[in-house]
Amino acid sequence: MATIKDVASRAGVSISTVSHVLNHTRRVSEDATQKVLEAVAELNYAPNSVARSLKINSTKTIGMLVTTSANPFFAEVVQGVEAYCFEQGYSLILCNTENQPPRQQHYLRMLMEKRVDGLLVLGTDIDTPLRDMLRIHKNVPQVVLDWGTECDFANVINDNARIGARLAVRHLLEQGHRDIVCITGQLAKPTTQQRLDGVRDALAEQGLTLKDEQVFEGDYESQSGFDAMQRILALTPRPTAVFAFDDPMAIGAICAAWEAGVKVPDDISMIGYDDVEMARFSSPPLTTIRHPKAELGLLAVQQLVSRIRNKELEVESMTVQPELIVRRSVKSLR
Repeated sequence: MATIKDVASRAGVSISTVSHVLNHTRRVSEDATQKVLEAVAELNYAPNSVARSLKINSTKTIGMLVTTSANPFFAEVVQGVEAYCFEQGYSLILCNTENQPPRQQHYLRMLMEKRVDGLLVLGTDIDTPLRDMLRIHKNVPQVVLDWGTECDFANVINDNARIGARLAVRHLLEQGHRDIVCITGQLAKPTTQQRLDGVRDALAEQGLTLKDEQVFEGDYESQSGFDAMQRILALTPRPTAVFAFDDPMAIGAICAAWEAGVKVPDDISMIGYDDVEMARFSSPPLTTIRHPKAELGLLAVQQLVSRIRNKELEVESMTVQPELIVRRSVKSLR
């Protein structure tokens, strides 16, 4: 079995140069890099990652706990994370927890046993038991996305959910809508409550209030948007506009309207949240609030790698700002 010394000898470079090429730890000239890669291929060299990790106390691996990778928002965040990990020479271990505590515990234990260099956690369902488990491993650098609350042991990156919801409802009000209903996520979630606060803020600016009967609880999945829309369409009088707290629920609601023979936006207007890729391909293209997903994932993993490389960095929280994206699912009543 070939060794790193054999590769260096075949390529005519030093062992440290081979190491820098394979581990992306320092810039090496294109000529030397090509010679190393050719020698690796010719000798069929495979580095002993276990021995290396023990020697340098680093596995070049990042673990990521995701609420569900099936949700388009989460999937697009993961794309940003994976691209940067590849660029920086890190492997990404993606664990889909489905909000189930036993799976959260199992995957977290597994990631610690594999000695990941850092941990990313994505999702708004971080309950007290999971928070306590993460705190136990606070010696491992962590970044949490879309948590909705502060944290004293991990970097936190949130979107400004309250401002985003205010933008959405302001847009509906500016188009002349006054009879507005909301399809929310689970009401127990901090992010849902923040978006409800944003709805109330925008309505209050016009002297309006949000009544309980204007709130239809969903779960951030398409089916719940479909089901909620069926109940909304049965109301008398029918509201003129619906604000869904994420795009999958908005698209599910549009589908329910289409099946009932109700046209969006001619008969009822719809606005979503997140601006997932499918939003611009829905029928009609969905007006929504852009939550910068790939950028969010990139920012998170950049912060994590910085903390991995400099353990003295203090934890910090930051908020990314949402943006209104106007397409064709909202009708002007003016």
